[in-house]
Amino acid sequence: MWRVLLVEDQAIVRQGLKVILEQDDQIKVTQEAENGQEAIDLLEKHIVDFVMMDVRMPVMNGIEATRLIKKRWPHIKVLILTTFNDDEYAMQALREGASGFMLKTADGGKLIEAVYSTMQGGMTIHDEVAAKVMPRLLESAPEKNPIAQEDCNIELSERERAVVKLIGEGKTNKEIADTLFLSIGTVKNYLTQILQKTDLRDRTQLAIYAIRNGLTSEK
Repeated sequence: MWRVLLVEDQAIVRQGLKVILEQDDQIKVTQEAENGQEAIDLLEKHIVDFVMMDVRMPVMNGIEATRLIKKRWPHIKVLILTTFNDDEYAMQALREGASGFMLKTADGGKLIEAVYSTMQGGMTIHDEVAAKVMPRLLESAPEKNPIAQEDCNIELSERERAVVKLIGEGKTNKEIADTLFLSIGTVKNYLTQILQKTDLRDRTQLAIYAIRNGLTSEK
C-alpha cells in the first residue's frame, strides 16, 4: 500500500481527493498538510511514499516544497496537482524533481492512473500542459535549460540509449521491461548506470534530457 501525503490549502478539496484516491485499495492517504512547510514538518515525523502537491499555497508554495522534499527525501514521488494550466509552473516543478503535473480538471480515474504511473517510475503530464511544455523543452536554448545539454558526447550503450528513449516517452519501468524483454530489476540497474553517466538527478531530468537531445526520435 502506498502512503500518500496530500498538500492542499483548501480542506474541502483535500477531503474530496482523499475520497477519490482511496477508492483504490493500493492508495491510503495517511497525512494531510495545508501548505509546503507543514508538509516538510510532517515528512520529518512520518514515512510517506507519494506526495500530491498543490502549487499556490500560503507560507510555502508547492514548487519550493517540491525542491526541499526531493533534496531531503529523493525517493519520495511528488505529483503536482493544480488549477493553473501554466507552463512556467510545470517547467519549474519538473526542474525541482516533480514526477508529474496534473490539472484539477482531471477525473478521478486519471488521478489514480497518475499515482500508479508515478509510483512505477513513469512521468505524467496533463495533456493540455504537455502541449505547452514540450515545445519549450525542445526549443529553449541550451544555455537556458537547467538540464545538461552537452551530454550528446556522453557515451551510452545501444541498450542504455533504448532505455533513455523510452523514459523520454514517459514509459514506466514495467513498460520498458516489456518492450525490451528485460526484467524490471535490469531496467532499474540500467537507470542507475545512466544517471551516473549523465550526472542527472532523477528520472524526470533524464526524460527531459532524452527529449532535448533527440533520443526520443531515434529508431
